[in-house]
Parts: sequence; C-alpha cells; structure tokens
Amino acid sequence: MREIVFDTETTGLNPRGGDRLVEIGCVELLNRCETGRTFHAWFNPDRDMPAEAEAIHGLSARFLADKPRFHEAVQDLLAFIGDAPLIAHNATFDFGFLNAELDQCGHPVVCMTRMVDTLTIAKTRHPGAKLSLDALCSRYGIDRSHRVKHGALLDAQLLAQLYVELMGGRQIGFMLPAEESGDVTAPVGITDVIPMTVRPMRSFSASPEELARHAAFVAKLVDPLWSTVDAQG
Repeated sequence: MREIVFDTETTGLNPRGGDRLVEIGCVELLNRCETGRTFHAWFNPDRDMPAEAEAIHGLSARFLADKPRFHEAVQDLLAFIGDAPLIAHNATFDFGFLNAELDQCGHPVVCMTRMVDTLTIAKTRHPGAKLSLDALCSRYGIDRSHRVKHGALLDAQLLAQLYVELMGGRQIGFMLPAEESGDVTAPVGITDVIPMTVRPMRSFSASPEELARHAAFVAKLVDPLWSTVDAQG
C-alpha cells in the first residue's frame, strides 16, 4: 500500500483570511516503509511574512521571493501524491491550506476521505498526554536533534517514523547507521532532510524454480492428508 506523509509551513493560521502555503514536504511510504522518494518545494506567497510565522519556520519573504508560485509547481506535487492516502499531524490544518491553494489555482481539492490524522490516532493511543510532534517523538525515541526550526520535509520525515510507531511500531534502535547527506541551501537553522539509508524493498515471492521443486516434492507424497479431506468434500 502506498501512502504519503506530508507537512506544510504557512504564513499564518487562516487560509480563508489570506494566509498562504509557503512550503510542503512529502515522504513516500510503501507498506509503511520509507522508499527514499520525497517531494519538497518552497512557494512565493506574494505577501508579507508575519514575524510570528517566520520565528517558527525561519522562512522570510526575501528568501521566498524567487521561489515559484504554488500554481507553477502544482503539477509536480499532484503527480507525486497521486491518489494515495495523505497522512499529516493535525491534518485538518494541512488539508485546509493544501485545498485552499488547489482551489485558488483551479484544481480539484483533495477529498477528505484520503486524510489520515496522526493527532487523532495519538489521542486514542495516549489520552491525556502531550501530543505535539516533539512530545510524541520523545515518547517513541525518535531522534529529532536535526530539528532546529520547523521545516516541512524534516517534519514529514519525523512524522513518517512516528506514524509507523503509532500503527504498530518497529525497533528504532536496530536501524542501520545513517549516511551523511548533502547540504541544502536554506535559511540558517533550517535542516530539510534527516540523513538516512533506505534499503530497497525485498520480494519474498517464491521463484519459478522453487515452485517447481515444491510441486515435485508434493507429487512424491503417498496419501497426503489433504487428499483425504478433498475426497470427503
């Protein structure tokens, strides 16, 4: 099953009041394993950046001035997310901004039935506990030392690990050592990716040779139990 974990950064809290999406980061999962495929983009919001928003994500109007507008990059984004379920933390916020931008540039909005909210899942797992991304990463032992400021791709990568834990988990301590990744030019204090090594998915299906050997072995069995069951109906 293919799923997309994503996060957004914005100019504020209200897309209906003129706030805009300025960054999106997406991480692809197959059968709840990271494939290493990601999508990341910054957008020029064509408006000022409130100081309180810049303090959270570090994205200034000057930095975003030469970035594409959302409508200029939307086709690449839509091609990446496809028709997969979309996972976010406090997902109604991220869906609200994503759909506002899609609607503004004349694209169909994303159906809310595709939304998976890790905040809702966490509330059922840990009622009464702190449920911020930072708090949940601490609870599950997910390393967030790269997180100096909020960044959409970094937060999506952290959320991908958290989502796997919330849905059943894995042993984080058994992960292979990560390789260093290249630097990404960005405002000081923003780290966009977690260095990681993604191993290719393995197929566990029997090969034609293995199936042939199995059939030859079964053919040698005398009065196997299942033949008696079949005869009895």
